[in-house]
Amino acid sequence: MTLRLKERLGKKFDEEIRFFKGMMQGPKTVGSIVPTSSITARKMASVINTNSGLPVLELGPGTGAITKAILARGIAPENLIAVEYSTDFYNHLVRRYPGVHFVNGDAFDLDRTLGVLRGQKFDSVISCIPLLNFPMKARVALLDSLLDRIPPGRPVVQISYGAVSPIIAQPDRYHIQHFDFIVRNIPPAQLWIYRRG
Repeated sequence: MTLRLKERLGKKFDEEIRFFKGMMQGPKTVGSIVPTSSITARKMASVINTNSGLPVLELGPGTGAITKAILARGIAPENLIAVEYSTDFYNHLVRRYPGVHFVNGDAFDLDRTLGVLRGQKFDSVISCIPLLNFPMKARVALLDSLLDRIPPGRPVVQISYGAVSPIIAQPDRYHIQHFDFIVRNIPPAQLWIYRRG
C-alpha cells in the first residue's frame, strides 16, 4: 500500500470517527450514520450557478464532504458561508477549509446566527440539516427563511433519508421537486429542491 493511499484511508477513517462521535453526542443534530458520499455531495453542489456573483449558503456541513464539492464546483472559499451547529465539527471545518466563512450556530435562527450577514442574498442553499428530527412547523419556517434569502427561482437543495419530501407541500408558497435518489450513499439519500416563482 502506498503512503498516499494510507494517508487518504487514515483521513477518511478520522472523518468517520469524528462523524460517529458527533452522532453520539447529539443524535438529533446528525442525520446519518456516516458522512455524505462524494457522489451525493457533487449532485447537491451541481445546482450552484457559479456565474451569479452571489455567495452560497451551506447548512449542516458536518465533516465537510459537501463543502469540498461546493469548492470543487468553482466557488471561492470566501463566497461560501456555512452554518454548523456542532462546535466540534465547526472547529474541524475551520482547520480543514481555510477561507470559508464558517459560523457556529443554529440554522433555525438564521437572523441571529448570520449576524451582519443576515441581509445577504445567496445564489442557492445546500442543506444537510436532519429535518426529520424537527417538528413540521419548524421545517416550514426554516424553508421560508431560506427562500427569502435567494432570488426567485433559485433552489434550496435538501438531503433526506425518508421516502417523501421532509417538508409538506404548500403550492401557494413554494414548489417541490424530487431531484434525485442516490443509492450509492449510506443510507440511500433522497434529494429535494424547493423554489419560489
